[in-house]
Amino acid sequence: MKIYVVGIGAGSADGMTFEARNVLEKADVIVGYTVYAELVKKLFPEKEYFVSAMKQEAERCRKAVEMAADGRNVAVVCSGDAGVYGMASLVYEIAAGYENVEVSVVAGVSAMLSGGALVGAPLGHDFAVISLSDLLTPWEKIEKRLECASAADFAICLYNPSSKKRHDYLMRACDIMLKHKNGDTVCAVAKNIGRDGEEYAIMSLAELRNYSADMFTTVFIGNSMTKNICGKMVTPRGYKNVRCSIVWRYGRGTQNRRLFE
Repeated sequence: MKIYVVGIGAGSADGMTFEARNVLEKADVIVGYTVYAELVKKLFPEKEYFVSAMKQEAERCRKAVEMAADGRNVAVVCSGDAGVYGMASLVYEIAAGYENVEVSVVAGVSAMLSGGALVGAPLGHDFAVISLSDLLTPWEKIEKRLECASAADFAICLYNPSSKKRHDYLMRACDIMLKHKNGDTVCAVAKNIGRDGEEYAIMSLAELRNYSADMFTTVFIGNSMTKNICGKMVTPRGYKNVRCSIVWRYGRGTQNRRLFE
């Protein structure tokens, strides 16, 4: 039997691909983390669900594979894209021990893409994506990745920037990046993407250092060419003979100051 690992985007119907919806409609049982399962239940309330809490990922995926091995049509849901900090790799690892289970990954819209669209075009050139969660990755390795990406002048997207136990991790990350990036580097935050309470703000890297983020926040840090254009974060691709007539710098929302080039 086949087990589908489905990226549901931000969780709303509008942000979900047609393929993802078709797979979920055909599933016998939907498996997922409690928060993501609740989002899907709004669209498919009649389905059977197997849900569990955070830090129970391996047990949840193992149960999903076992149900698929028993002949059931199973869909494991993940927010964003299933292959970007999602369950796709874990399901592949577990399913490798079952000869009769085939894994199929259904792509979704990751927060770096949906959040990027919300704040402007922050990833228009080479970029790095780094999670600040040290549950599965040592902080020393995260520090090294931040150091290298900043030194190479990548635009950077940060996932999992803060939590109750990691309340100062974003500040620590900014301190590392400030060794290689200017304090006025254009940055942005997107919160509750595609959900109630969706909001974003444009700010400098120096301001970002003191920003209060949470696990539902995606953070964007620009490269040396990134601009604040009319209240949006834009990292140019590098096309020649393109002149921006209006650039806004610093501040947030209506407080931004218009500068003519």
